[in-house]
This record gives sequence, C-alpha cells and structure tokens, in this order.
Amino acid sequence: MAVGRRPRYAALYTMSQMPLFASDREIVLVNDARGRIDYTPGLVRPEIAHAWFADLREAVPWRTQRRMMYDREVDVPRLQAHFRLDDPDADVPEAIRGAAGKVVIATGVPFNSVGLNFYRDGRDSVAPHSDHLDEIVPGFPIALLSLGATRRMAIRAKEPPRRTLHADLAPGSLLVMSYETQLHYTHGIPKTREPMDGRISLAFRVKPAREREDEASFYR
Repeated sequence: MAVGRRPRYAALYTMSQMPLFASDREIVLVNDARGRIDYTPGLVRPEIAHAWFADLREAVPWRTQRRMMYDREVDVPRLQAHFRLDDPDADVPEAIRGAAGKVVIATGVPFNSVGLNFYRDGRDSVAPHSDHLDEIVPGFPIALLSLGATRRMAIRAKEPPRRTLHADLAPGSLLVMSYETQLHYTHGIPKTREPMDGRISLAFRVKPAREREDEASFYR
C-alpha cells in the first residue's frame, strides 16, 4: 500500500477525484478502472465515537420508511434521518456537525448532506444497492462514518470478474467510495443472526441544489 500525503480535493470536478496515494492508516479495498474504495479504521477516537452514537440515538428524529416489495408494502428494516449541512437554519445535532467537520478535514471534500441509518440490531439491514447518481454532484465521492457496533458490509462487482469484498465497519471508521464505484459495484449491510448492538452510519454526500425531502432515496 502506497503511503503519502492526502491531497485536497478541487472545488470543481471534471472527473472523479480520489487521492492518488493512501494515508498511513488507509486500507485500499478497490483501486482500478471501475473506481476506488478506501477504508480508514480509527478516524474517530473510541470515546468520541461512543459519545456521538449515544447522542444521535436519542437526539435524531428517526423515521420509519415504507417501500413496495413484490405485491405488498413493507417497512424498510432500519430507521433513517437526513440533514442538509449547508442550511444555516437547519437544526443539526452537534454530534453531526462534529462528525462532518472531521470527515471534511480527512477527505478535503465539501460535503453538504448527510443521511443517517440506525441499525437497531442484527435484523436491520440494507439490501445490495448503488447510490442514485442523480442525487450526487458528478465526480464527488461518498463517505460513510460508522458509530456503534461493528457491522459487515458486502461490496460486489456488477460485471465480471464478479468479486465480492467484505469490510467490517468498526466504530469510528471511515469508508470512502469514489463516484465511479456506484456504476460498477453494489454495497449493502446483510442481516445477521449473531447478537448485535445498535449501529449508526452517517453517509456524507455532495448533493445538487436543494432537493425535495419527499423525493429522497430510502437508501441513504
């Protein structure tokens, strides 16, 4: 794994920008023509990650969403929330402001949106999916900060060679996926029968001008 200084991201993009070199803590999971995925354990100290999880579990107005599955409507198996970070009037919890600041410093990306998923136990999950690229400014990556229990993410290539990667997303860790990966890979958090405490993921994105809240994807 190459080691070097993480460059700042440009303000405007003509193509996806991911650092050419990994930092000394990063693990490069994918780095090819189909995109790049980096994993950084311990971006946030354990005591801070624990405090942020406890604060967000209680302070966030969590919502249950519904979606159609075959011929019936079912609950999305996790709780969700969303905040715009570029709205000065938004009532954003301080833990999210702190987490956003940490992620922006680590990546150099001016994230303006965060979607939260609360996995209450091992029965909560998210199916394999790719992010809707019309909800992201072209070229900008997606950064996932994990709090609470460690959950395993499955990352699968859509085309041959159809490799599958598994990443155990520990509390305080950061996973960064380049824009292109959403074209070529899916990612998801499968259910597990193992006893599991709660996990909160914060998915940071750079979104276009204000979207209607009711048009937002439930895959945040």
